[in-house]
Parts: sequence; C-alpha cells; structure tokens
Amino acid sequence: MLGFYNNFPTSVHKIVRFVTSISEKTLQRALVETFHKLNNGTFSLEEVATPSVPQCTVIFEFGVAEDDDFNYLDEEERSRLLKAIGKKPFSTMDFLCVIRYYKLRNGTRTPLKFDYYMLRFSFNKKTAQMRVFHEKGLMYVSHKDLPYFIADKINAQFCRRVLRAQEVA
Repeated sequence: MLGFYNNFPTSVHKIVRFVTSISEKTLQRALVETFHKLNNGTFSLEEVATPSVPQCTVIFEFGVAEDDDFNYLDEEERSRLLKAIGKKPFSTMDFLCVIRYYKLRNGTRTPLKFDYYMLRFSFNKKTAQMRVFHEKGLMYVSHKDLPYFIADKINAQFCRRVLRAQEVA
C-alpha cells in the first residue's frame, strides 16, 4: 500500500505531536512538497542541527513507503502521491530519510557515513504526530533535531506558522 511501510518499528526514538491550523490534505501535500524540495539539497550542518562536525555539509534523500520498500521521492513519485492525497488523505504516511554527510578538507568534499531514519506521520483533525526511528548511522543530525527541521521547512511554505510542536517523548 502506498505510503505505508509494513515493517515500521514499534519502538521509536522520538515522538513529536504537532498542532496544525490546516487540513490533513493540505498538510500532506506540504509534507510531500517539502521532502521533494529537500531531496539532494545541500545544507551546512549548522542549518539542520546543533553541529558536532565543523565544516560539514548535509544532503537529504527521501523515499516514500510502499509495502515492504521505499521509493525515492522523485517527480513521478511526487505526482503519484499528490494524486492519491487528492482522492483521499492518508491516515498514516511513512518515509525513509537518508542523510549523507560531507566534510570539507582542503577544498575537497570528503564523504562521511550516512544516517538512516524512518519517519511515520499520523494525521488527525488539527493534529499530526511524527515518530522517528534511527536505523543506523552516526547521528550528526539527531532524532531530536530532525522533526523540528522538517516542521520549519513545512512552515516556510506558508505565510504563517501552520505547525506547532508539542513534544511527547
């Protein structure tokens, strides 16, 4: 089933609840658009999280779940997801977030390890919940920072703040 990962872990590292002023459908569209725009975008580590590695850049890769796999969120998957949301919003959406790190050394970009996160979004009227599971990696971007970075990017799409975090665990 599109948007749902059958093997999402029951035990997660972080849960954040958001109060929202927009509809589930609008929020889901904004989420898909945000992940699509973030794909292969380059950021300094300072823009994303409290940096632990100086002069480090971050590149995101997002995929959407479909049964037991994740599909890279390219233009085709983006269109497919937006069409599905248009028919009926999801109650749950799962994503894979791969974060690649690069260190600048003598003007050359040297790759470091990756982080692999699974994200589960559950939607209700006026609330959304994000569950974050860190699969593997060094956690240069921590499971504590990632939900707030994503929420900030979603909020940036609107003229007012549409997501307000209420930390759960």
